[in-house]
Amino acid sequence: MALTRTNLTLPQELMAEVDQLAGPRGRSRYVAEAVAARVKRDKLGKAIRETAGIFVGTPYQMNRDEVTAWVDFLRTEETD
Repeated sequence: MALTRTNLTLPQELMAEVDQLAGPRGRSRYVAEAVAARVKRDKLGKAIRETAGIFVGTPYQMNRDEVTAWVDFLRTEETD
């Protein structure tokens, strides 16, 4: 993957915490992983908002308990 250099301004206290966790030589990787996780979450949220209610009135419509069970199943897949 190609890399792009950028300049970010972050609170000093936050950067100190990043350095404690990732070390000063691990900043870029740490921040890139955090941003990638946030982008993934935001894209998923956008997809959910854009498709909300799409199955209403179809054979694929699920009730609240079925949705809860499905989400629980998906979450267990993430941790395996």
